[in-house]
Amino acid sequence: MKRNYLLFTAAIFLFCSCSAKAQTVASPDLANAFADAGLTLLKEKVSPRNFSLPVLTGGTQSLNDLQGKVVFLNFWATWCGPCREEMPSMEALYNRYKDRGLEIIAVNSGEKQTDVFNFMKNNKLTFPAWLDEDARISISYGIQAIPTSFLIDRDGKIILRLVGSINWDTPKIHTAFETLLSM
Repeated sequence: MKRNYLLFTAAIFLFCSCSAKAQTVASPDLANAFADAGLTLLKEKVSPRNFSLPVLTGGTQSLNDLQGKVVFLNFWATWCGPCREEMPSMEALYNRYKDRGLEIIAVNSGEKQTDVFNFMKNNKLTFPAWLDEDARISISYGIQAIPTSFLIDRDGKIILRLVGSINWDTPKIHTAFETLLSM
């Protein structure tokens, strides 16, 4: 009960603390492209909380280091079936658009580095994995179910939040990402 209260409070804080900085998602073309792909953009852009985490391949990186890129921020775990199902489509999306400014950050929630390393290697996943071993970042983002994904535009604002897995490697999603990356 206490953990649920903390998660709920963290989620409210994340989204409400940023409301003064909220901006309307302006482009109808962008909203339409995502709607055609079955994804609804937030009514207002939200400033994400910055955080730093160890990167699986070494070193530490912060979300602010990726300013100017489109960031696909995904919270996941190796034991999560839906996470495992969507990872190949995330890899395809990453390979298709990484040279156009897309960065995928897969924040592993609560697992050890060796488990994450083995999973990424065995599944031939090349996008960056960040290690949230104590799940403090997952909690601060109000993650209650995984996978949960956020899409952050080049201005550094969250424009999409999706709980659950989908196939990211479809023509309609490609069109949506091409529209976003061209902005």
